[in-house]
Amino acid sequence: MAMEIPVTEARDRFSELVETASHQPVFLTKHGHRQAVVLSPAEYERIMEALEDTEDLSTSDVAMAEIMANSHTIPWEQVKTDLGLA
Repeated sequence: MAMEIPVTEARDRFSELVETASHQPVFLTKHGHRQAVVLSPAEYERIMEALEDTEDLSTSDVAMAEIMANSHTIPWEQVKTDLGLA
């Protein structure tokens, strides 16, 4: 479960906030509304990798749709021959 703390209180408890963020997200609030979140580096990296994976899948889906829509494709064996790899 995530912790929420007002920004004004976070200033006074910064060391505790950083420690807590090492194992759970800490949301900083202002007037009761979430304004920012503090995460551990490991959690940030996990989120960024998941985002990159999602973007890669989306790009792959678009490329596959273009391939399927275009009936004029070049067989892999022909590509290798053309490049002198076969």
